[in-house]
Amino acid sequence: MLQIKNYSLEYFKGKRIIDNLNMSIREGDIYAFVGRNGAGKTTTIKSIVGINHITEGDILLDKISILKDPIKYKNMIAYVPDNPILYEHLTGIEYLNFIADIYEMTYKEREKNIKLYANKFELYDDLNDLISSYSHGMKQKLVLIAAFMHNPKLYVLDEPFVGLDPKASFTLKELIRSKAEEGKIIFFSTHVLDVAEKLCNRIAIIKDGKVIVDGDMDRIIADKSLEEIFMELVVDE
Repeated sequence: MLQIKNYSLEYFKGKRIIDNLNMSIREGDIYAFVGRNGAGKTTTIKSIVGINHITEGDILLDKISILKDPIKYKNMIAYVPDNPILYEHLTGIEYLNFIADIYEMTYKEREKNIKLYANKFELYDDLNDLISSYSHGMKQKLVLIAAFMHNPKLYVLDEPFVGLDPKASFTLKELIRSKAEEGKIIFFSTHVLDVAEKLCNRIAIIKDGKVIVDGDMDRIIADKSLEEIFMELVVDE
């Protein structure tokens, strides 16, 4: 389980960007995290993966604190940012082997999983090319391969569909569902509310650094669409 406990973040003393967030995401959840630009989504995500500091509270994965044991915590996660920033002087396969080294994957394991996921995302034949020659969509696929290949407990995905063609988007949705069925945790941020509604079983809506809705997708949307709920709660005032 991913637990966000009393999490607050201040960039300047007295000015809270995130204010006392509390969320629990269970094994097998595909958890949508949505809000307007500037609401605090990416700020929260960057604290979950250890990029941003935490002013108050804690974040735990399987009771392991990111503050007390950050290396063990980070070994269990994969992060796909909203904009893939890569080492462009490397080839695709050099980058994947670099990530595999960080997660101490065996040669047999990395060879098998790189081939598996690179074929799924139709990038296998391009892995010997320099990343600098890749399109945005190819870079996004490479980041996704790197995330899936070491089989983490928690997948933190920030706008993962940006730049993907329809076939790759379908592949990603199928992988997300399959990993959830294995008991993995998917923490998924997107502005595409239709995708969130169809793909996710739970949702939190954040506004001005505070979660205003958190629960099962079916219960929250009831007989409306997620877009209608979002407009009522976040946009219409």
